[in-house]
Amino acid sequence: RHALDDVEPEVVVGVVLAGTFWTAINAAAQDVADLRTPKSPLVLKAQGSFVQGGEVKEAEAGDLGEGAAPGHITINQMYVEYMIPRRATKVPVVMVHGGGLSGKSFETTPDGRMGWDEYFVRHRHPVYNADQVLRARSGFDPTVINRVRAGLLPPTALFNINRTSMEQAWQNFRFGPTFGVPWSDTQFPVESGDEFSQQGVADLSAALPTPNPIYTALSDLATELNGAVLMGHSQSSAFPLYAALTNSAGIKGAIFLETTNPTRCTAFTDQEIAQLATVPILMMFGDHLDQQPAGVLASFNNCKALIDEINAAGGNAQMIWPPDLGIHGNSHMMMLDKNNLQLADLILEWIDENVGKQKVAKR
Repeated sequence: RHALDDVEPEVVVGVVLAGTFWTAINAAAQDVADLRTPKSPLVLKAQGSFVQGGEVKEAEAGDLGEGAAPGHITINQMYVEYMIPRRATKVPVVMVHGGGLSGKSFETTPDGRMGWDEYFVRHRHPVYNADQVLRARSGFDPTVINRVRAGLLPPTALFNINRTSMEQAWQNFRFGPTFGVPWSDTQFPVESGDEFSQQGVADLSAALPTPNPIYTALSDLATELNGAVLMGHSQSSAFPLYAALTNSAGIKGAIFLETTNPTRCTAFTDQEIAQLATVPILMMFGDHLDQQPAGVLASFNNCKALIDEINAAGGNAQMIWPPDLGIHGNSHMMMLDKNNLQLADLILEWIDENVGKQKVAKR
């Protein structure tokens, strides 16, 4: 029902990517297939970006760099890029990426295929693609680092900064049983693994305040859009749920994509579950859940239990597990897998059936 030939025309902007298998495994170059150009152009009403939320912080001399004068900066803001189709008739969708990544996760895939941001726009959903607070174009607060460098704070004041290695990604994102060996049915484009590694960014989540300011940023954005579906992946999988607990007024639906954290779906109180029961919720996991990393199968089972609790409280929560539908081999990075548009169709159908149409905001 969501074939490309039946949706809003579009403009295709992109480059033909060439990739190699991760050089640690195979140094031989392999050409990546040309971009699949749709038959018709994408027509947008608007395209742009803005920054959501944040707070002003006073910085002392040297906080902003060696020899820098004191001043004020904005921290804890969320960068958002958006596309609004010319004939936008459906609810806006806000997409938030996972750990060690950025909004690039929802854009063109490592092997040059259409990403979810464009595909959802083709189906007349305005799309708002965010970089998490303290990630990528959202920026970060450098003051602690500069104070440690100046000797004003001890090294122990530094927060941890993570970066996902090729080896970690292969295992944690379930591309295959061992590094460089894919599952026989893997849907992830492993031949473009080096391009995927290029998309990795430093993860400064350890420096986040509590609660994470992105919860308010997301709930405020949904309200400003006159209603939106929030989608979170992996590290941000539960962000739509916490945004709904912060203020559910503008949240028309919450989509939870994968988590490797077994306790993520066990952290909600009975009162919070009753609040979550007021918002339609969709969860989706990939395949090979009983493989590494440890805890993914427990995460899946715990999230199914949370769905049961939400529905018992009068809610509308659902799990889509592609293997139940005869769809196999999907990784943790389902939005980049070779059948990513097939999975997107499942989500689009869920939105159609559980959220419906929505007046588009002027943003």
